[in-house]
This record gives sequence, structure tokens and C-alpha cells, in this order.
Amino acid sequence: MKTSSPEGILNWRQLSGRLATGGQPSEDELVAVADSGYEMVVNLGLTGAPYALDDEQGLVQALGLEYVHIPVAWERPEPEALERFFALMGTIESRRVFVHCAANKRVSVFVALYRILEQGWAAEDALTAVTDVWEPNEVWQRFMAERLSERGSRQSDTG
Repeated sequence: MKTSSPEGILNWRQLSGRLATGGQPSEDELVAVADSGYEMVVNLGLTGAPYALDDEQGLVQALGLEYVHIPVAWERPEPEALERFFALMGTIESRRVFVHCAANKRVSVFVALYRILEQGWAAEDALTAVTDVWEPNEVWQRFMAERLSERGSRQSDTG
């Protein structure tokens, strides 16, 4: 059976040698992710959504990869989900990880915020991975602005 390439995943972006992001993969594309040496799949999408696979966790684990699900509601992204994502990313920096949601929109924002707030990237550099995929709507612009503002306030309070 010929497997597809992970590069065929909707809005696939290879951000580094260890980190790739994209939209919802098909079963064949998840096989390709595993065949490409990824060790973990992180899903920020919602289970039960029309785009979701019926048992993504079971499939990913059957392929020998670790699976982490951090559900992020499209119209109500929660700061707690971002903090869970930050905590996870901080523990897996040496592993090959594929992070996805429905169309790589949620993921692009979460990864950009991780790079800015946790890794010290310049916002302009980190946000190119967002604008390369989409122009964030009002909900997501506000979410980004609030997170950046909160962190800036915390840093100035302790500095």
C-alpha cells in the first residue's frame, strides 16, 4: 500500500527539524507522519467535529506514536489550553512532533505564542508562521493580544 506524504496535509509547515504543523490529517497521512520519524502527534482540534477522525488517538498509538489532545474551541480559545500547550512543548523539545488542528490556524497561533513567550523569539519572526497560513480573525487577534499583554505585565512586575 502506498502511503501519502505528510507534506500533503492541509497547510503543512515544517517549522524546524523537529516540529511540523498542519491541518487535520487523514489516516494515510498519519501513517506518513509516523513513517517520517515523528514521535508524537498533538491535536488541538475537537474530537467529534465533522473534520475529525473517528479514533485518531487509537490510530496514532497503533502507529507507535504518543498522542496528546489539548482541545481548543475555535470561537473560545482558553488561556488554560495555551498554558497546557506551553508545558507540553517545554518537555518535548528534543522529540519530533507534529501538531495539528483542523486547518493549522489554532496551531499556528499557539506555536507563535510559544516561540515569543517561552523561547524569546521576536514577535515579527514568530508571527510569520501565522500569517503564512491565515489572517487571524477578531477572536484570535484578541486572544494573541491578551496573552502578549498579560505576559508583558507579569514580566514587568517581576523585573
